[in-house]
Amino acid sequence: MTDLTDFQRKISAFLPETELRFNEPLSRHTSFRIGGGAEVMAFPKNREELSAILKTSALLDCKPAILGAGTNVLAPDAGMRGLVLCLKDCLDGMEHLGGNRIRLMAGVTMTRGAVFAANLGLGGMEFAHGIPGSIGGGIYMNAGAYGGEMSAIVQSVEVMDRFGAIRHLSREEMQFSYRHSVLEGTPDIVVSADFQLTEKSPEEVRARMKELIAKRMAAQPLDYPSAGSAFKRPVGGYAAALIEQAGLKGFRVGGAAISEKHAGFAVNLGNATAEDVKTLLQQVSNQVFENSGIRLEPEVRIW
Repeated sequence: MTDLTDFQRKISAFLPETELRFNEPLSRHTSFRIGGGAEVMAFPKNREELSAILKTSALLDCKPAILGAGTNVLAPDAGMRGLVLCLKDCLDGMEHLGGNRIRLMAGVTMTRGAVFAANLGLGGMEFAHGIPGSIGGGIYMNAGAYGGEMSAIVQSVEVMDRFGAIRHLSREEMQFSYRHSVLEGTPDIVVSADFQLTEKSPEEVRARMKELIAKRMAAQPLDYPSAGSAFKRPVGGYAAALIEQAGLKGFRVGGAAISEKHAGFAVNLGNATAEDVKTLLQQVSNQVFENSGIRLEPEVRIW
C-alpha cells in the first residue's frame, strides 16, 4: 500500500466521517476524460460536511479546487496537490418553493433541474436541458445556450466562503455578464440557488426541451469527450465560424482535435493529454488571430 502524504494523514484525522479518496484520477470526474490523480478528493454530502471541509482547509492553509460535473475543466496530466472538492451528486436536492419558484442544490445537474421544473409546469429553464454541467458551475460561469442564460432566471444564490460561513446574494449582487459572475476569482462556493420561472404546460416545456436536444445531437460532437464550447464568443463574430474560416476544422495536436462536426468544440480522440489540448487551443487562437484579427479566449477552465 502506498504511504500517505503528510497532507493526506492530516486531513483524514480532521475529517474522519467525510468520504475522502486519495490519488483519485481526475480523468474519472471530467468530461474531457483527462487528468492525473488528486492528492485528496472530498465528497461532502451536505452543507455541514462542506463547512467542516472548508474550515479544515483554512486551518491547513490549503485552497481547495472546486469541481462540479467537471464539464468545463481541463485537469493537468500530473494531477493536483492538495484538495479537490467534488460537489456533483453530493450537494443534492430539489424543492418547489411554491408558485413559480424552485430551489436547486449546487450538485444537481442542469438537465435534472430543467426536468424538475418541466414536471412542475414551469418554463424558462429549457435551455439548460442538455448543458453538461451542474447548477453550481452553471451559476458560477453564467452558463447559457440557445438564447437563455442562468442570469435570466436566478433569483438568489446561497454561497459558502472559505471559512464555512453562509451568505445569500441577490441576482443584482451576482453581477452576471457573459460567462461571468461575481464569484469568479473568489473562493466562494455555490451551495444552492432559487429560481424564478414562468408557468407553462409541462407538454409545452418538454416539447421545447426535446427540440433543443435534437439540435444538440445534430450539431455537436457528442460521441467524443470534450468540455463543450472550447472558446468564448468573441466580440465581432462566432468562434466556430472564425475557426472554420481559418481552415482549422479537424486540426489536430496529438490526441486532441477541433471537431469535424462543430468547429467550436475541441475533442479528445481517445488518448489526448492536457498538454495536447492546451497546445491545440493556443495554436488555434494564434491562427484565427492571424486570419481575422480576432483573438479567441478559452471558455474551458484550465487548471
